[in-house]
Amino acid sequence: MSLKSKVTGLILAGGRGTRMGRVDKGLQPFRGSTLVEHVMRRLAPQAAGIVINANRNLPQYQAVAGEAPVLPDYLDGFEGPLAGLQIGLQYCPTELLLTAPCDSPFLPADLAERLHAAMQAQDADVALAVTMESEDGGEPQRQLHPVFALLKASLLPQLDAYLATGARRMESWYKSLRVAEVMFDDADAFRNINTLAELQQHERLQAPTPPVAASAAAAPATAGATDPARAAPAAEGEATAAATATADAMPVAEAQRIICERMTPIAATETLPLRAALDRVLAEDIVSPINVPAYDNSAMDGYALRGADLPAAGAPDATFKVIGIAYAGRPCTQAPQAGECIRIMTGAAIPPGCDSVLPQELAAHIGADTVTIAHGAIRPGANRRFAGEDLKAGGIALAKGKILRPADLGLVASLGIGEVAVQRKLRVAFFSTGDELRSLGDSLDEGCVYDSNRYTLFGMLTRLGCEIIDMGIVRDDPAALEAALREASAQADAIITSGGVSEGAADYTRDILARIGDVAFWKLAMRPGRPLAFGQIRTEAGSAWLFGLPGNPVAVMVSFYLFARPALLRMMGAQSALPMMQARCTEAIRKRPGRTEYQRGIISAGAGGEPQVRLTGAQGSGILRSMTEANCIVVLREAQASVAAGEMVDVLLFDGLV
Repeated sequence: MSLKSKVTGLILAGGRGTRMGRVDKGLQPFRGSTLVEHVMRRLAPQAAGIVINANRNLPQYQAVAGEAPVLPDYLDGFEGPLAGLQIGLQYCPTELLLTAPCDSPFLPADLAERLHAAMQAQDADVALAVTMESEDGGEPQRQLHPVFALLKASLLPQLDAYLATGARRMESWYKSLRVAEVMFDDADAFRNINTLAELQQHERLQAPTPPVAASAAAAPATAGATDPARAAPAAEGEATAAATATADAMPVAEAQRIICERMTPIAATETLPLRAALDRVLAEDIVSPINVPAYDNSAMDGYALRGADLPAAGAPDATFKVIGIAYAGRPCTQAPQAGECIRIMTGAAIPPGCDSVLPQELAAHIGADTVTIAHGAIRPGANRRFAGEDLKAGGIALAKGKILRPADLGLVASLGIGEVAVQRKLRVAFFSTGDELRSLGDSLDEGCVYDSNRYTLFGMLTRLGCEIIDMGIVRDDPAALEAALREASAQADAIITSGGVSEGAADYTRDILARIGDVAFWKLAMRPGRPLAFGQIRTEAGSAWLFGLPGNPVAVMVSFYLFARPALLRMMGAQSALPMMQARCTEAIRKRPGRTEYQRGIISAGAGGEPQVRLTGAQGSGILRSMTEANCIVVLREAQASVAAGEMVDVLLFDGLV
């Protein structure tokens, strides 16, 4: 069994620190996502599953967590990291629990492996990370990192007992255990980002922006754009400088960062009836006007009673008289006395004076109007769901930016809310460029091809829920291209083109875009999809963001998913994380370091249910058939070399995208 299958990752985000303002640390934006998402990506290759411990803003955490559970402390109040560790151990379905804080996005990729090796070698209960650090240039001192730990899940009873004494110090609890300490050389990997200033500093350190060329100053915005998002000024020379300052290809992550930083949500919203809001983006938080559940109720079919009446240790079985019955929607108002109970159904209100429910299958004996309970069958308070346990009145049921799915409509309806405020639909114009392209129904002359890219873009934009404007095919002619861009910028928030951005094709296009916008042409370190144009078209009639995609069909799809889709979602005010996972490669894949490659794959369940992936065959960027056969893209990172059969690779799932 692999180490990963034995480990559950726990991200500690349960504090109430306010040094970053009103937004929780883990939800702070950082390098195109949030801090907690960076930690999730670091932990994902090391753990079979991940859980987040958070005590505030649970809907917002769940929105970025995807399938990962978000769990509040079992203890009331903000009781520190041990309280988060307790809920993590209660949940943990594996042998080991790996912990990390939500504000440490640089944690080591081999954290679990090295901690586990030390734990085994020293027969320890827990392994902790240690580094050597100096302050103000002084002598390095040994620094223990108790929140970067690997623990046995079997430690839960010891932790429960420790917390029951009222103690809360993590270091003190560790002293009662067998602890292995593991020295790590890179102290920065365990660095916490504690303030907004530190966050901004690390953001700047990600990758320096090349110097601005003398002629690269951004053109002033033209009058006539009234939408603040569409008329937002470009960062001075940023996009152009990134392309002109160096002849080297730009890394994918750098291009994504530049695009992400310039996008802001559109300002316009509308209010819709609930049934018309499916797949739309919430413009405001949905605040619950009621408690959910509205009253204390039973989680099981069984018998409601007073916990104080349960038989004590060593006492004989206790027999209770059944004096009434409670149904969901028909409560029982009788208050049981000593030795009495109420028959109760799932969802029924807890009767007066009762605080515990015995599931009927745990009864020692059930008579005509009696039930017998043995010692230890349940604990006091068992199987009782409290009013407001799922959602308290005044709490956020769904966070702004959530794309409304069928379950969300049901949740909103359960709160008695019939209308919701949503972002207006994003307007996106698109067209293909090239004299060789023909529309469906036209005769196919020699040397010509039917335009497939517009249909692919139509499908991808429709799936995003955009209001689409199909502008057809534009000839390889400067006047025709300028006219199309001017028309599109007057109608749309964003423009997507395919073709016309390669080295030769872009020559005359640059002159046009220099007159009517701020657009850069990039060579990206990726395959397929090396050329890309990005920037803003600004005319007297309006402004729109431009994404100039390559012309090859596969490159269009890959470039759209990596660059246009997250930008459009950000303009829509929605989350933009891609559905990434890992799978074992069934075959060798040739790759040279220095660029990121995206190869079409088919993912399936291998031995023991482990995900495995194989390529679809030939990977030419013009082979659109390979995209119809694939259900994922294998992502081979920039620094990665050839992959051997049996190695784990990152996989971008098509589910939810195509």
